[in-house]
Amino acid sequence: MKFLYKKIALMLVLALFYSKISAQNNQQNNQIATAKTVAPTTKNTKTISGKIYDAQTQEAIVGAVITSIDKTIGTVSDENGSFSINILLTNDEILATFIGYEDQIVKLKGDTNINIALASAIENTQGVVVTANREAVLRTDAPVAISRISAQVISETKPVLLSEVINKVSGVFMSQTNNEGHTMSIRQPIGSTNAYFLYLEDGIPMRPMGLFNHNALIEMNMFAISSIEVIKGPASSLYGSEAVGGAINFITQRQTAVTTARVGFQADQFGYRRVQFGGGGMITKKLGFFVGGSFGTQRDSWMENSDYTKSSVNVRLDYAVSSKTKLTFAFSANEYSARSGAGGDSISFYNRSYTSPSKFAYRDVHAQRTRLSVEHKWNNNHETSASLFYRDNYIAQNPSYSVRWTSPRLTATGEINKSNLYSRGIMAQHSIKFNFLKSKLLVGGIYDNSPTDYFAYRIDLAAKLRPDKLSVEEYTVTKENPNIFLSLFDANLKSLGTYTQFEINPTEKFKITLGTRFDRLSFDYDNKLDNSTGNKTYQQITYKLGATYDFGKGIGAYGNYSTGFAPPSATAIFRPKPKAIATAPTEFYYNLEPAKFTNAEIGGWASFFQNKVYVDVSFYQMNGTNELLNIRQPDNSTDYQSAGKTLHRGIEYGITVKPSSEWYVRLSGTNAIHRYEEFILSTKATDLVKDVNGKTMPQSPEWLVNTEFTYKPKFIKGLRIGLEWQRISKWYQNQTNTTTYEDKGAFGAKGISILNARVGYEYKGFEVFTNIMNLTDELYAMSSTRGNGVNDRASFGATAPRTFVFGVQYSFAGDK
Repeated sequence: MKFLYKKIALMLVLALFYSKISAQNNQQNNQIATAKTVAPTTKNTKTISGKIYDAQTQEAIVGAVITSIDKTIGTVSDENGSFSINILLTNDEILATFIGYEDQIVKLKGDTNINIALASAIENTQGVVVTANREAVLRTDAPVAISRISAQVISETKPVLLSEVINKVSGVFMSQTNNEGHTMSIRQPIGSTNAYFLYLEDGIPMRPMGLFNHNALIEMNMFAISSIEVIKGPASSLYGSEAVGGAINFITQRQTAVTTARVGFQADQFGYRRVQFGGGGMITKKLGFFVGGSFGTQRDSWMENSDYTKSSVNVRLDYAVSSKTKLTFAFSANEYSARSGAGGDSISFYNRSYTSPSKFAYRDVHAQRTRLSVEHKWNNNHETSASLFYRDNYIAQNPSYSVRWTSPRLTATGEINKSNLYSRGIMAQHSIKFNFLKSKLLVGGIYDNSPTDYFAYRIDLAAKLRPDKLSVEEYTVTKENPNIFLSLFDANLKSLGTYTQFEINPTEKFKITLGTRFDRLSFDYDNKLDNSTGNKTYQQITYKLGATYDFGKGIGAYGNYSTGFAPPSATAIFRPKPKAIATAPTEFYYNLEPAKFTNAEIGGWASFFQNKVYVDVSFYQMNGTNELLNIRQPDNSTDYQSAGKTLHRGIEYGITVKPSSEWYVRLSGTNAIHRYEEFILSTKATDLVKDVNGKTMPQSPEWLVNTEFTYKPKFIKGLRIGLEWQRISKWYQNQTNTTTYEDKGAFGAKGISILNARVGYEYKGFEVFTNIMNLTDELYAMSSTRGNGVNDRASFGATAPRTFVFGVQYSFAGDK
């Protein structure tokens, strides 16, 4: 089978006019050519100056190339997006170009000071990325599967939830649970809550090692996100533990090149309302800022017990100490308070009653993050960056997932819990360029000190049963027991990570990347349930070997072999194991081992028909050892096992077609298997199933695809019409593969099959839009699981019926 590959050609060649234009590499990892301005020696010239920036975010574009139309004279933009170029008086146009953006011819009309707003080439998935190597590089130089969601895609999607943009990436599926609750899947089964994904904000982990929270993206301010980058597969050699299935880096909005302001409002027919604002600019020539906020509420929605409020604010200051030194201060604050209604049983689901059996459930989240960063360029070959960071976070909840009930009892138990953490840390790195084979060395490290405490105590519940007594219609709280603890501990987590990456170019077209990292997590603990104190330590060396090759004519390929690991979460370690009998002694998960993974993949990209068609593809196989697996108990509790072997294998592919400026088509898909290789469910002689070796893991559909058609007619400038199809094939609900979720959706497809429509119109900064989610009003579940028992009844994470989202937004961009 032939591989299809893609490569962006860099057409930044500037000819001579009276003297030679000298070229040198800039901060885009020596891949974006720059040149000195060349001025004609006659008096028949004029100087054109101005700024060049992203049309969507108004962020300065550094290293953009501005030339005369015949490309005989050229210059590049500086750190603030500013440029100045001397051209002949007879020239009335200039050309502006930058990788990942559409070329723009600018008519001067007698102006000598102009601003140029470049639009993202949304069909171009091979632009500049920063997450792959911790520095800005071309996607074509990164030997990993990485995708970038641009600001333009985010803006045109107008998402209520982050899943609406993240699910556009092949091989990725973010499931919504309730409100903004979610789970993540990157080269894992959907609905995974395991600590196999790393969430980053501007390259810094949002949570410390050992305290993963699958709901962490609740703590993001959507209106402050400039772009999103997703690495698929282990990235532990650069980012440490938990970057196993993948890493998602949210790049926040930085200072704008011109004064900007935007304000918007969104609402739907189910009581959702959100007001958001953002603005930025240059206070002085050296000091710039951005402020963004979002305030949302949900009242009386389609799902019972799902009201919530969320407030988010981001502030960022960028100060250019000199042409070589830059300081950045960033602060984010997020407050979230929700009634977290859960999905119900099959009776509730198929009757579309959307009732929650746990009407008492709630979740309160407080999250603040602060960082102070410095970047310094010593010379053309040495650069250093360092960041001090601080986190202040707590989650208090009465979660529906904690309910324990065994048929046919009329009573059940739940819990109220709260976790607190405070983090202080530093991250630093230094890069060195060598003349030898155009090689580069990157060294860095991170230290994180995060004291944490956690408690969970029992609540007693009454259970109103269905007539067949196989499930519960409603739970009610009968008593809180603040003196009966289910978990109670303090721990001081200290993690240290050091990494090295070396890049070498044996030939002009061939690049090799070697990376390794050492991580150590150590914490002193006080487990107050068994009155024990002690220390737990996990450490691991991970590595990566990767290569890229440019075949020319828009075709390229990559391959890599990498390893990853994830230590068990502290909250899992100090939770008592389920007892076989009531009189059995209490045991904890002190012996849980870190999960380890190896990943091998090859992939590539190609462009066809004068860059109107782009294709990228990757084949991977990831093997897990000691993966943290679980067995759902009869009372809905979980028994963890840090044992077993797993297999994750698939193909990920993306195709974009832009036959004209009016039409754009995108398809992102993956076909994969996720399988138990070795996993012992039970050693009891009375149990029918002892192991599930060779069986498919629950909630592992073989096919996921997201495709979208966008139309922007020329005869109505500013209008956009989009239609999106999300398709997920059927999956097994339990570990023994005896029951399947295979409801029919749109077009009669089994599993999930839904259509979303988006329409928007923009005129002179004003924009009105409507998103129709679940256009055909399908009944479907983002998750559907079932225990292994014969009489167990499946639970369904019901998703919204047809939803109309309306909105209006105004954006202002000044001239200076």
